[in-house]
Amino acid sequence: MPHARRLFAAACLAGVAVVAYAQQEVRLKPDATPQLATSQLAPAFAPRELTQYPSAGWPTNGGDLYNRRYSPLTQITRDNVAQLKAVWRARLGGSGVGVKYSGEATPIVHNGVIYVVTGADDVFAIGVETGQTLWTYKANLDDKLTVVCCGWTSRGVALGDGKVYVGQLDGKLLALDQRDGRVLWSVQAERWQEGFSITSAPLYYDGLVVTGFAGAEYGIRGRVKAYDAKTGALAWTFYTVPGPGEVGHDTWPSTNNVWQNGGASVWQTPAVDPELGLLYFSTGNPGPDFNGAVRAGDNLFSSSIVAVDAKTGKYRWHFQQVHHDLWDYDGPSPVVLFDLEVGGRMRKGIAQPSKTGWVYILDRTNGRPLVGIDEKPVPQEPRQATARTQPFPSGDAFVPQSIAIAPEGFKLVNQGRIYTPFWTDPVVVKPGQSGGANWPPSSYDPRTGYLYVCATDRTGVFKGGSDNEAPPDGERYIGGVFGNVSFGVSGIFAAMDMRTNKIVWQQQWAERCYSGSTVTAGGLVFTGRIDGRFTALDAKDGSLLWQFQTGAGVNAPASVFEHNGQQHVVVYSGGSLFANAPRGDSVWMFSLQGKMDAASTQTQ
Repeated sequence: MPHARRLFAAACLAGVAVVAYAQQEVRLKPDATPQLATSQLAPAFAPRELTQYPSAGWPTNGGDLYNRRYSPLTQITRDNVAQLKAVWRARLGGSGVGVKYSGEATPIVHNGVIYVVTGADDVFAIGVETGQTLWTYKANLDDKLTVVCCGWTSRGVALGDGKVYVGQLDGKLLALDQRDGRVLWSVQAERWQEGFSITSAPLYYDGLVVTGFAGAEYGIRGRVKAYDAKTGALAWTFYTVPGPGEVGHDTWPSTNNVWQNGGASVWQTPAVDPELGLLYFSTGNPGPDFNGAVRAGDNLFSSSIVAVDAKTGKYRWHFQQVHHDLWDYDGPSPVVLFDLEVGGRMRKGIAQPSKTGWVYILDRTNGRPLVGIDEKPVPQEPRQATARTQPFPSGDAFVPQSIAIAPEGFKLVNQGRIYTPFWTDPVVVKPGQSGGANWPPSSYDPRTGYLYVCATDRTGVFKGGSDNEAPPDGERYIGGVFGNVSFGVSGIFAAMDMRTNKIVWQQQWAERCYSGSTVTAGGLVFTGRIDGRFTALDAKDGSLLWQFQTGAGVNAPASVFEHNGQQHVVVYSGGSLFANAPRGDSVWMFSLQGKMDAASTQTQ
């Protein structure tokens, strides 16, 4: 019996207690939906409130405006986590269970209610104490949507001023009444027919709702937009591919208009430093992905970290991680802000783990390297208009960046090292376009200065030579052929010291790492596995301390909070876009006072 199937079978056997308890769930009819009390509604959070470490709830996608995904709670520790048990399992009515969906949402928690969205963009409000669904918003997305990349997914919702904000795959941004899920306002932020979709969780900040847009694979011009949180009126737009007269436009060719379809998607929720008044995000690759011949130049602001004024969207600074990207080495993982003593003095840092396999660590006041990054010459392919140099961060890469042995059927070029160029003959390179740190978010422990990175080690296959300068109607705007070697994929989980950018500890998993992580002051790192396990690792060395088989791939970060004096951990178990990931529709909550003694709880 295959490994994943054995695990799922074990979960089914162990799920007798789970099912018995789950049958107690109350399913309310629409006309019987309870109203949340006024005292349960979220305020119009002041920016300073959202920079605090979360304790009574989990108010933003990243836990706070810094995207640290850190909980200061200490009731659950490395010494007692073996006693962690399930409190309840809430089922989401089969939403987002099909093969095309991916469950990647971080739950938001506020005043006794959990808010979570599925890959179908359906939103659920769930009571903390009972696991009862309080209300449901059904997106009813058109199945004819054809421009969604990489699985139908949503990475979460935002909360503020009595509203739940959700971005949809059809390009809509909505505000739902926090009391009952009714739509208060809805804007067609961008049209999906033009290639746009929203897969990231919006950000509520100081009366604004901010969202980025995916769609580079279909020839969009990337952008971030901010809307008035009360009315949905557009406040500002920042284009991640600059137009004529804007900073960076000269990094695109002057002989064609390829910049109009230049990509640079924004896949994740931005971070904010209210003291500096800056909003930060990283961007995707330029388009077309694998044909650099038609877009000579560095192609700003693709594959970059960008800072803009949080209130106006005006450009402040950028750092490009990959010049003239040919390998899909973009930055889909969220940026993380931190304050840390580096070189003998406190510094304001920003870190972004990339698909290159490096963490890029900058001073967030000005975008300059906080830990060294050197420009070094790289191999050239004139037909691809390759960049002469690329940035090489000091410290360690968290995934391999070369190939030791040629995969069957391929000859190694340049030992398959990172930045090896290609043209019409297939070339194998590490990391591949699905390697390194992809969408899964990292977590940061302010006590140690360690960043916990969830990544994948995989060999990519690249081939270029396509001449398209404009996106073909209804087709992907790729400009080449890409894939992966069919064997040898594994997960990498690593703790990186942000003072030095060096590995503290690192481990390899039999399967890719896809859920991201959450770290706590109790010395634990919670992370999920695509085979359905939800696990707790020792933050100091990565030792596996506890695991629980949820029955479906856990591909979303957990949220940690305190309710009625008890620390709880809640996670969405929905499966992912990978064929070997079991699928489900569950939200699980855990505590040391859990009610479900499921046999699927294991310690090691």
